[in-house]
Amino acid sequence: MEDADRKDDRTEAADALRDLLVQRIVAAGGLSDPGWRAAFEQVPRHLFVPEYYSPRPGGYERLSADDPDPQERARWLTGAYEDVPLVTHVQDGRLISSSSQPSLMASMAEALEVREGRTVLEIGAGTGYNAALLAHRLGDDAVTTVDLDPEITDAARAHLATAGAAPAVVTGDGALGHPDRAPYDRIVATCELPSVPVEWLRQCRPGGRILAPFAGGLIRLTVTGPDRAEGRFLRTAAYFVPLRGTAASHRQDPGQNKPHDGPHDGSPDAPPDDAPERVRWSGTSARVLEDDLFRFLLTLRTGALEVRWAAGDRGVAITAPDGSSARADRDGRVLLAGPRDLWAIAESAHALWQRASRPARDRYGLSVHDGRQWTWLDAPDGPHVWDVPAA
Repeated sequence: MEDADRKDDRTEAADALRDLLVQRIVAAGGLSDPGWRAAFEQVPRHLFVPEYYSPRPGGYERLSADDPDPQERARWLTGAYEDVPLVTHVQDGRLISSSSQPSLMASMAEALEVREGRTVLEIGAGTGYNAALLAHRLGDDAVTTVDLDPEITDAARAHLATAGAAPAVVTGDGALGHPDRAPYDRIVATCELPSVPVEWLRQCRPGGRILAPFAGGLIRLTVTGPDRAEGRFLRTAAYFVPLRGTAASHRQDPGQNKPHDGPHDGSPDAPPDDAPERVRWSGTSARVLEDDLFRFLLTLRTGALEVRWAAGDRGVAITAPDGSSARADRDGRVLLAGPRDLWAIAESAHALWQRASRPARDRYGLSVHDGRQWTWLDAPDGPHVWDVPAA
């Protein structure tokens, strides 16, 4: 009887917390579509995160529904309805899966522009929560979700069953899509892409949409053929765990396919691959990396970029996928290593960013055309375009 009473109390508390979460998202301008608002009001997020990990110094703290301490269970339930991402799988100290921030999920859901009768392929099953929202909006049969890790898909199936939802959950390489249920009207990814997998284009109906995290933004592509798509980034920032599988493991070295500007923006020449560390001075402050919009442009230029700030406000270190690195100190001293002068690319990108009046994400886009992929500022055939390294 005590367990039943505890469950009833938890359900009542969860309903109140979920209502409050939806009210906050709506107050911030989200969930204007009544169908999506109903999904967020009725799908219980806490059933999809029976345990999650809260970051703390030196690691993570586990919070769970089965904690014997009622105060800790209350912390778990309250945290499940905070508008924050929740870490759900950590492997060897590395984050491999999470439940995304609900307000960002709401933005992505509305950006899909779906209606009844549409079919959706989700890449990255995660906890199953997003698939449950999609299934609530479109019906179980319209939704397919794929993840590489059987532990993740097994858990997602269990969570979905507990919530009374039954979309198709597939264990497989998301980079390859899922041709058995193609074609799809929409493909949505909940993981960061190194490039757009061509298989997705071939599994999406002409006129269909692909929405995916890319370079710290969200790209929304319209598919115009089996090897062609184009679209612009949404205004919002978006940071997700990387795509794992074929597209991630066979990425071309960005040094072999360097980003480039048009005739007004020549990229610096790359030194030999075995070039030693070298030092120079720069008038471009390390503080330019503090601006999220500038980092977005720089990431389009360099590929996925690791940014680390030095202790004591001493400067910043950046590293690109090809091993190029630059450490810029506050006094203007720059230490370089790897095949490219990464700080020269940062200098060039910052000059462009200032000339272009510090553009927001929605001035950028991405095009795919017969095997080539490139990002661009303002226009796909304009002077500022950067090739995406092939997968």
